[in-house]
Amino acid sequence: MKWLEMSTENCTVQRALELVGEKWTLLLLRDAFNGVRRFDDFRRHVGLSEAVLADRLRKLVAAGILRTVPYQEHGSRTRYEYRLTPKGRDLWPVIVALRQWGEAYAGDPEGPVLDIRHSDCGAPVRVVVECAEEHAALSPREVTVRPGPAARVRTRG
Repeated sequence: MKWLEMSTENCTVQRALELVGEKWTLLLLRDAFNGVRRFDDFRRHVGLSEAVLADRLRKLVAAGILRTVPYQEHGSRTRYEYRLTPKGRDLWPVIVALRQWGEAYAGDPEGPVLDIRHSDCGAPVRVVVECAEEHAALSPREVTVRPGPAARVRTRG
């Protein structure tokens, strides 16, 4: 079965994009990875309206990507912080890969906005696709893609 013969109705890329593929959602995740936790901080930093921000945060919580944690400042009502779940933290390589691509093709001439380095040795951090056996970085030309067990034939219509 070739790619164009396969149905995309159960495509995992499509399913992932339904959860996190919207621009504002990715920017909220970027901020969450950089320590932003509170609604007002997200609103100020990303520049979203309250309604759009509330909708995006609600969807991320419903998807299990963020969780809410109550907090209360003295004399104020209980409010909630938004924290990444393990499922949300697993999106970190995606955000780093987008940043890496953006630095290469859409970056500021002055250099990166964020300098991400390994805490132990100080080397820059980068995302690569590697062979699970050889631990060697691969290009798209060095891989073979075949239908997996969930592949379905595309119905014509």
